[in-house]
Amino acid sequence: MASWCVRAVRQSYSLVASPALLRASPRLLCTATQQKNGHGSEEEAEKPEQNAAEKVLVEEKTQLEEQLKEMTEKYKRALADTENLRTRSQKMIDDAKLYGIQGFCKDLLEVADILEKATESVPKEEVTSQNPHLKNLYDGLVMTEVQIQKVFTKHGLVKINPDGLKFDPYEHEALFHAPVEGKEPGTVAVVTKVGYKLHGRTLRPALVGVAKGP
Repeated sequence: MASWCVRAVRQSYSLVASPALLRASPRLLCTATQQKNGHGSEEEAEKPEQNAAEKVLVEEKTQLEEQLKEMTEKYKRALADTENLRTRSQKMIDDAKLYGIQGFCKDLLEVADILEKATESVPKEEVTSQNPHLKNLYDGLVMTEVQIQKVFTKHGLVKINPDGLKFDPYEHEALFHAPVEGKEPGTVAVVTKVGYKLHGRTLRPALVGVAKGP
């Protein structure tokens, strides 16, 4: 048994130390080295390609971000323009509703002026029960004038009678300036024709005379 073990060890040693195996070992080492070096050179060749692709992707990303920013700005401006247009259109609609009767009101003002002049021209001392026809006519004119003023007020038409008030060029039209006793300079001394405002907008300025200093 011992001699068999010795022979096995000698055979193993002769196989390891054989010249053929020793000659093959450097070749195997060289081939492994070449394979390793070839794989490394392929990785180095792929790196520039990867860098170029990454650069292209970065440039495309930058361009897309700029385009997105530009489109966002255009969208915001378009929204603002649309909102402004909607606001202006709504204001025009509201003004049309409020002031659409402006021309009709101007025509009715002449009727109101005639009624006012008619009632003022009637001597008050003649309006008595002894003169029933004149009294009835006068009462009818007064009632008509009161009713038409109620209709005016209902539709936003308000009378302007600035007697004794400070002159306002937006609501009054000065026909003359003259010193008037008991009136402060710059105030309305005489009202020749009353004015009217429609929903706060001057429809017809009052025709007035303005007091001035001596």
